[in-house]
Amino acid sequence: IACTNVANLLLVRADARQQELAVRSALGAGRWRIARELLLESVTLGLLGGAAGVAVAYAGLRLLTRIGPVDLPRLTEISLDGRSVCFTLILSVLSGLLFGAIPALRYAPSRQRMTLLGAMRTASVSRERQRGRNLLIVSQVAMALVLLIGAVLMIRTFMAMRDVDPGFSDPASLQVFCLSFPETLVRDSTTVVHMQNSILDKLSAIPGVSSAGFAASVPMSEAEPSWDEILVEGKNYEGQSPPMRLYNYVSPGYFRTAGTRLVAGRDFTWAEVYGVRPIGIVSEGLARELWGSPSAALGKRFQEFQGTPWHEVVGVVQDVRENGVDQVSPATVYWPSLRGDPSVPEKLEAWRTVYFAIRSNRARTQAFINEMQQAVWSVNSNVPIAAISTMQDIYSQSMARTSFTLVMLAIAGTMALALGILGIYGVISYSVSQRTREIGIRLALGAQREALRWMFVRSALLLTATGVAIGVTAAAALMQLMKSLLFGISPLDPVTYITVPLVLAVSAAVASYLPARRAAAVDPVEALRAE
Repeated sequence: IACTNVANLLLVRADARQQELAVRSALGAGRWRIARELLLESVTLGLLGGAAGVAVAYAGLRLLTRIGPVDLPRLTEISLDGRSVCFTLILSVLSGLLFGAIPALRYAPSRQRMTLLGAMRTASVSRERQRGRNLLIVSQVAMALVLLIGAVLMIRTFMAMRDVDPGFSDPASLQVFCLSFPETLVRDSTTVVHMQNSILDKLSAIPGVSSAGFAASVPMSEAEPSWDEILVEGKNYEGQSPPMRLYNYVSPGYFRTAGTRLVAGRDFTWAEVYGVRPIGIVSEGLARELWGSPSAALGKRFQEFQGTPWHEVVGVVQDVRENGVDQVSPATVYWPSLRGDPSVPEKLEAWRTVYFAIRSNRARTQAFINEMQQAVWSVNSNVPIAAISTMQDIYSQSMARTSFTLVMLAIAGTMALALGILGIYGVISYSVSQRTREIGIRLALGAQREALRWMFVRSALLLTATGVAIGVTAAAALMQLMKSLLFGISPLDPVTYITVPLVLAVSAAVASYLPARRAAAVDPVEALRAE
């Protein structure tokens, strides 16, 4: 878009200097000398623009690295080094030469041609030159539209992701931390669960705590997921392996603490945990997949693999976005925190690394964190506490890369819109200035100023409409390639494809109205005297 702007502005600038170039030619300047001067001017402008761009980029990079997500790989290494500056320098020179060559080739012809041009100072702009200029305007509008549609689709994707129910509620008041109970510290599995239960009781007694629970993993955390298959009673797998399911191990009260809704049935009880009852809870998606509906899943039985006890489904909970709101909720099986054969105590298994979740309006405060640590150490002072945060922190971190990408796209989209408007404004302003004599004649012959203003605005809107038609077609094809990056939004989202062209059309109308109003306000007598 920027290059199209440069080419267009250099063309109209050289067009406006035809009289000057004709005089230079008449005074003896050769074709190469005129071309060399035009190239030198465009390269100088390119270098000045490149220097300004480096300064803006330096400030912009410092800002972006400051707001960038901490887990973005090599974020601190992003900087303007010697290679970046050299690249900008080379690009500036090449841009100046390339786009300076267009007016140089067009407006540095033979001396005889220049003499003829000098005699035609009052002539109107030729159709050929007007067509070339219009083509560039249409091109930059089309390119700006494609970039804007891409940016808006990604921004709408982000908004759609923010509206997704992640499977937990009010994350800012949900404090979480991780505890590990290695066998070197506590060997017996039942003792581990008793310690975890005691810690929950201590945490629940802290002022301001409404509930507490723990699980092997919380959504979007760095906990290593556990996957395995289950066998459903009455289903024949015909030698095929059933699909893998996400396993999680939860305590009674965890779902209420996290804000995960029970769709059907009930939660575990501590009596069932210590009695090692063969029961389980499944996610809503898994219940619908296996039994048709959440209510139909209640009372159904499944087992982990052949030879293990059958477990009864006692509850169904809403789907949880375990891997991020942009990922499909996995089919999940929730097991009690103590499992195994109650008749063989040495074979009982407890999940030793768990995340505790505490619901409190004091979450995140240092005083609350200190009381939380004291509650844990009052049960066992050797248990290490790690990963202290809130669910809001975890949720925000999972969205950090997407947010950062959208900031970049918003910047690109804003620049595309700004460059497009500036290009249209600049070209129309130059065109109006070259048609001063024509405007004076029209006014002298009785043309209305409102009609003159509308003439320029209508011309710009027609060019914008052509660019929009081309841009929408190109965007519809290119956005199909972005389908995998979108979430909850169609690549042909009607809101985007209506709003963006409308914004671009209004912007083009404003950009063309200002020079048109200035042109219509000229004094016909002064305009007719213009050379």
